[in-house]
Amino acid sequence: MTSILRRDFFRTLSAAALALCGCAAILNGPAFAQENKPSPELLTLPQAKTITVGIISGEDEDVWRVVQENAKKANLTIKVTPFSDYTAPNIALAEHDLDANAFQHQPYLEAQRQNQHFHITRVGDTYFQPIGLYSVKYKSAQDLPKNAVVGVPNDPSNEGRALHLLEKLGLLKIAPNSGTYPTALDITENPKNITIKELDAGIVGRSLPDLSAAVVNTDWARKAGIDLSKSRIGAEALKDNPYVNFIAVNDSDLKKPWVKILVQSFQQPNVATAIRTAYHDVTVPAFSS
Repeated sequence: MTSILRRDFFRTLSAAALALCGCAAILNGPAFAQENKPSPELLTLPQAKTITVGIISGEDEDVWRVVQENAKKANLTIKVTPFSDYTAPNIALAEHDLDANAFQHQPYLEAQRQNQHFHITRVGDTYFQPIGLYSVKYKSAQDLPKNAVVGVPNDPSNEGRALHLLEKLGLLKIAPNSGTYPTALDITENPKNITIKELDAGIVGRSLPDLSAAVVNTDWARKAGIDLSKSRIGAEALKDNPYVNFIAVNDSDLKKPWVKILVQSFQQPNVATAIRTAYHDVTVPAFSS
């Protein structure tokens, strides 16, 4: 496959969702206890309703236990179905085996809509996991030397995301028309002659000692044992970031009363606390709490 064909092919592939798997955290402590009540603005369904929501197994299961308790107070029962991969939740939603799912960001959903023709829509933001640039050899992005080797995830969504981060950090420039999914072929300026090394998302973090630096998803950085506070030399900002995760439903359900209740059950102060606790403060709520 030629380089140009490879680039075009990558842009039409389904984008990889942010990985969410990990060891479950125990939600406890004073902060959680103090906020373990939904705010009084939460609406209530006139009649009891049960829905099924698909999520990714791991920390999210702890977060959704709090959401379930909030929803019960609003006459909504939520049954949670955990998945271990990132293609099944949208398929299950499109086939109406689920009423909603919560695991993806907008670039991933857009790719799924294009490739799978799903009629699925974002209805409420959940949280944000910033992708970061890490190094155990250099203290800042500007310290990276000439001919540095920087690892990036090799899937279309995350590679594009990594290159956009490197551009924002002033390390290189990407062709303006490269869109959401640029590859190394779209680099137009590279003053430090940085070599972009494409690696599997699950490997790039573990390869950090052998690289000048690496762009790693937050969850994979934790799994690789990277010290996020000491080794991160650059990170995405939440403001105007397209990679915020959200709750999604089928278009046919957009006006159903339970949709608003579901979103409000998630966007509560006690859920914000649960997110910070479960993800050890490296994942942040993407809603006002």
